Amino acid sequence: MSRAVIIIAALVVATLVVVTAVLLAALGHRRIGGGLRRRFGPEYERLVTRHQGDTKAADRELDQRLKQHGSVRERPLSSASREQYAVQWAGIQKRFVDSPQEAVAEADALLARLTADRGFPADGPFEERLAALSVHHAQHVDGYRGLHGAARARGSTEENRMAMTGAGELFDALVAEQPADSGRHRPQRHHAPGSGPR
Repeated sequence: MSRAVIIIAALVVATLVVVTAVLLAALGHRRIGGGLRRRFGPEYERLVTRHQGDTKAADRELDQRLKQHGSVRERPLSSASREQYAVQWAGIQKRFVDSPQEAVAEADALLARLTADRGFPADGPFEERLAALSVHHAQHVDGYRGLHGAARARGSTEENRMAMTGAGELFDALVAEQPADSGRHRPQRHHAPGSGPR
C-alpha cells in the first residue's frame, strides 16, 4: 500500500472514531435528559422554560437537586398524626368558603409543618424545601408552589381555590399510608358538596 492510502485510511478511521464518540455522547445526554424528564415530569418542563429552552441547564439543576436531596428519607407518620393532619386539612377547606385568603395561608402553614414532619428541610428558604420535595414528589410540587404564592398575594377566590386544589395533591401524597405503616388504614377526607375547594 502506498503512503497516501495509509494516511487516508488513518484519517477515515480517526473521523469515524470522533463521529462515533460525538453520537454516543449525544445519545447519553438524551438518555440522561429523558430519564430526568420522566422522573420530574412537569417540574422538568418548568425548568426548561425558566432556562429559555436550555435542556442542559435544566438537567444540571435537576442533577444538583438529586445530589443534594436524593438521600432525604421520608419519615413515616403515625396513624394518629395522619388522622390529625386530615382533620386539620378538612377544617381549612370548610373555612375556605367564608375566608378563602385566610384558608390558603393556613393551608400553606399546615403543609410546611407536614413536610417538616415527613423529614424535608424545615429551615431555610421555601425554594430549598421545594427542591427537596421535587426529588420525591415531582408531580405535586407545582401545586404547593402555587399555594405558597397565593398565601402571599391577594388573588381572586378562583385563584385561591385552584391553589388549594393543586396543593391538596401534595397533601394527599404526604399523608398517604407509608410502607412502614402497612396494615393500618389511611384516613379518609370527607367533603360535603360545596363545602370547600376540593
